[in-house]
Amino acid sequence: MEDRRRSKRLDLSGEIIIKELGTNTATSCDIKITDASSAGIGFSTDKQLTIGDNYEANLTIWTKEVLHVFIQIVRAKKDGDEYHYGGSFIGMPEDVKKRIDVYELVEDEKAKLAGENK
Repeated sequence: MEDRRRSKRLDLSGEIIIKELGTNTATSCDIKITDASSAGIGFSTDKQLTIGDNYEANLTIWTKEVLHVFIQIVRAKKDGDEYHYGGSFIGMPEDVKKRIDVYELVEDEKAKLAGENK
């Protein structure tokens, strides 16, 4: 099957910050990021989120640097006790996008080298 995604998907780890509108209390929960690109992420968690809502998230990239981003949930699917979400990055600064782009390049080169060494 042909991959028609605009950007390569990357594996990262992170957490999502859940803050209800009009309150000062926020909770965070770990998320399992299944794929990520400079346009958005796919992730799983046991927390129910709302399609169309915006959330803060902290993503840890390969350098162990934490990127603070904002995500709008665009799709959701429940599978047992776990929820799978797709989210688009909103208001992401260009320097953060560039860090993700660099990570894509590094991962591409690693994959090429691994393929040559087989």
